[in-house]
Amino acid sequence: MTEATDQTPTRPKPVAAAPKFGDDSDSTVDAQAAVVMRKGLLDDVIDGIQMGLMAIVLIGLIVVAVFSDSLPVLYPALKPLYAFIGSIPSNLTRLPEYAMMVKEKMPTSADEALLLITALSHWFDQLLSSLPYKECVLVFSWAIYLWEAKLDIRQRDRLHEVRRPAAIASFIPRQAYLDANAYGLDKSSLSLVKNAITQIQTTVIILYDLIPWLWYTVVDAVEDYTGYSPEYEITHSVVYFIVVMLITTVLSLPFDLYSTFVVEKKHGFNKQTIGLYVTDTIKTLLLTAFLGGPIIAAFLWVIIKTGSQFYFYAWALMAAVQLLAIVIFPTFIQPLFNKFEPLPEGELRNEIEALASRLNFPLKKLYVIDGSKRSGHSNAYVFGFFKSKRIVIYDTLINQCTTEEIVAIVGHELGHWKKNHVVRMLAAAQIQTFLIFYVFSRFAGERRMYTSFGMDTMPAFIGLIFFQYLYQPLDSLLSFATSVLSRAHEFDADAFSKKLGYGKPLASGLIKLQIENKSIMNPDPLYSAYHYSHPPLVERLNAINDPDVAPKTE
Repeated sequence: MTEATDQTPTRPKPVAAAPKFGDDSDSTVDAQAAVVMRKGLLDDVIDGIQMGLMAIVLIGLIVVAVFSDSLPVLYPALKPLYAFIGSIPSNLTRLPEYAMMVKEKMPTSADEALLLITALSHWFDQLLSSLPYKECVLVFSWAIYLWEAKLDIRQRDRLHEVRRPAAIASFIPRQAYLDANAYGLDKSSLSLVKNAITQIQTTVIILYDLIPWLWYTVVDAVEDYTGYSPEYEITHSVVYFIVVMLITTVLSLPFDLYSTFVVEKKHGFNKQTIGLYVTDTIKTLLLTAFLGGPIIAAFLWVIIKTGSQFYFYAWALMAAVQLLAIVIFPTFIQPLFNKFEPLPEGELRNEIEALASRLNFPLKKLYVIDGSKRSGHSNAYVFGFFKSKRIVIYDTLINQCTTEEIVAIVGHELGHWKKNHVVRMLAAAQIQTFLIFYVFSRFAGERRMYTSFGMDTMPAFIGLIFFQYLYQPLDSLLSFATSVLSRAHEFDADAFSKKLGYGKPLASGLIKLQIENKSIMNPDPLYSAYHYSHPPLVERLNAINDPDVAPKTE
């Protein structure tokens, strides 16, 4: 007989399942990770457009290289473009020669500098009289759009990532990271579609001379109903401004509604009702018309009365308007939308008042604002002039952070005051405004600019609109410079709060705000450098935790 053997099948050893998504095996958030990773129709369209553009550029370069001699004959309208492309190699090889020429022409005395400035001014005037304005606007507009769209796509690729960077993995929960990316993707989708449609609208407006058409339609209507002839340029300009404001509101309404009642609601931020939204929209339109109309009228009156030197007087007017706005907005305008109440007595009020007294901050009022009426986002800020300062704290911030964290955040805001950041930013804004008006003064009297867009007359307000299109590249550079300055101020204010002894609560408060507001936690470096007015969270925390940055002092 043979011995009986155990026939029980051997069970395979269990194998630990690798996480399907993300950087850990928490299955409760795998569904969210799958949503973040998934690329939909919009991503496919983006990939297709990028591949198509690359193919078009490649084919275009090949065609220009092979048929460069024949293209000007076949398409004479593009002859300047062919000449420019053909001159690139020779110009590159002559760069050292150009550098020597510039060095030799550099002025060595005040008289030579004055002659050079005069020559450059004369050259600039000649350039303005021959510039193809409409073509320049289209090129500038599309170049900036494509550049910013590329940055948006880079940011979107980051938002599809589900693994937390090592720098934030220790203090940002995986669920919070995925929620922030999902929120960012929804906003990105809306932004990409909106920007593309807006760019197409702008192109149609420029190509088909819709700005002149609307201007002359408004002029005719005003004359028919009021008897004000075209000589009443200021009246026509104010009416035109109101009409454009209404058209712009209607065109942007679908995107605003989708953002508020779909994207913001989906991610738990929107608290508005349709009724409140409509009321806010009507209030905004009325305020814009009743405040913007007189400002535009005064601005145009200054241009008409002061001639070619209007840029100085226009700048002085707008500087006064900006200073007045700083006073009246929080005092008279924002209360039309939000309710301000004194911060109740208690530990938080006592701590903030003690901090203000410690810094000799002239605190007159300490308010809490009902930000939760419209949104779940949070904030705090300081406003006021001279010896009448106010601190405003959102009720959402009070609900999200501890007393010590809120005081640390207020300390950051007081750092902006102590370091004169508001004054610096205001000064930078005035320099930018003066530059805009000075350059505009060189364009305002150039008839060719108006005729290029189909205008028979030269109304100053329409000239300003055309100039804003031409000014886009410089405006983008100045906005970038302003963002760089703003980010430096944020680091400075963080260091100030840390120096007061609030380094740890400030860091924990920033982390909480990042999570509660679902802010992007791993932004694309190029995107954040170009767009962000505040440094990314990791950079701020690294600076706060650096023992060599603003050690605590009494």
